[in-house]
Amino acid sequence: MPANIVVPEVGESIVDARVAKWLRKEGDAVSAGDPLVELETDKVDLEVGAPQAGVLSRIDRKDGEDVKVGEVLGVIDEARAGASAPAAPPAAPAPSKAAAPAAAQAASASAAKEKEKSPRSTPTARKAAEQHEVDLNQVRGSGDAGRVMRRDVEQAARGSAAVSKPAPEGAVAKPSPPVSEAPRRPDGERMEERVRMSKRRATIARRLVEAQSTAAMLTTFNEVDMSAVMALRERHKQSFKERHGVGLGIASFFVKASIGALREFPRINAEIQGDEIVLKHYYDIGVAVGASEGLVVPVLRDVDGMSFADIEKQIRDFARRAEDGSLSLADLKGGTFTITNGGVFGSLLSTPILNPPQVGILGLHKIQERPIGVNGQVVLRPMMYVALTYDHRIVDGSEAVRFLVRIKELVEDPGALLLE
Repeated sequence: MPANIVVPEVGESIVDARVAKWLRKEGDAVSAGDPLVELETDKVDLEVGAPQAGVLSRIDRKDGEDVKVGEVLGVIDEARAGASAPAAPPAAPAPSKAAAPAAAQAASASAAKEKEKSPRSTPTARKAAEQHEVDLNQVRGSGDAGRVMRRDVEQAARGSAAVSKPAPEGAVAKPSPPVSEAPRRPDGERMEERVRMSKRRATIARRLVEAQSTAAMLTTFNEVDMSAVMALRERHKQSFKERHGVGLGIASFFVKASIGALREFPRINAEIQGDEIVLKHYYDIGVAVGASEGLVVPVLRDVDGMSFADIEKQIRDFARRAEDGSLSLADLKGGTFTITNGGVFGSLLSTPILNPPQVGILGLHKIQERPIGVNGQVVLRPMMYVALTYDHRIVDGSEAVRFLVRIKELVEDPGALLLE
């Protein structure tokens, strides 16, 4: 009997999705669990599998359509599992009992061959392959069970771009071609392009506007001398990498420093619910990670009980899964405070926007040598500007300033982090 393909319940905060791409077409034979369609939500992308074996007899919602949880996307018809076999002529004897199973097996084998032609890959990898014109069949996957990830496609694209034929010895270099003009329409008019926002980008836009209209956001700044942290990293980077299998980065120092400062200023680790302040006596720190589809903020849970190595491993894993689209909703839910690092993109100074319902976010920036005064002498030191955006409805300005000063003190004296 037929079975409906429905939009699954992903989490209580996700009520709609967008059909990103159908992986099968009407009439295809499928096995139970085979991925049929990719859905895009504001937090995670997911594949919906076949509820039973049979034939994809109907597709109700096309690529690009917005759908709600529980809506029917299409239908799998079990009764038509052998429909792809040619019908027998009216005068011919009735087919044997083995004929229908044989046809179904042939259809399944055909589907399996088709699946083999297209290697397992993530949605972001397929988008990157289209963008860079890379054949996925020529890309070796580094994900689970050989799954092709976005990084694999980009590496393949860089490799093919780097291959060039060396010029013969003594050959005269041809002059560089002139820079081409921007493309124009046949009538000479300048061209424009309209691109629909992804669900994630649309949600980011909506939430940023909501944050600015519902919270009394202010930002305070300070600067941190990174000399001690950089010297400590230089002394221990090799032994740390050998022992833990991951590098010792900057982020873990600021995560640890944030815990120490939040303990002293608990209202920055709170949220507003109605006319009440909810103080959180636990520390779930969101770490903003840039991905091709937009910024996501996976959460380090109970981070006060994590070591430097635990934090570095988790952040590295978040970054990898954000890029290949494998972050789960559980990775993104909650969070009591957020850290974002624009310095990895070269930002020298910025004013981060709150991640509601949180009331504090710490912004890190590029480390740059600057002249500062030390004991009456002007010296060059690796300095970083830091910013704290806070909700002035429950966090006073003096609290915010002292919080950021405490961050500065702990990072400039990393040994103090051990006491925290």
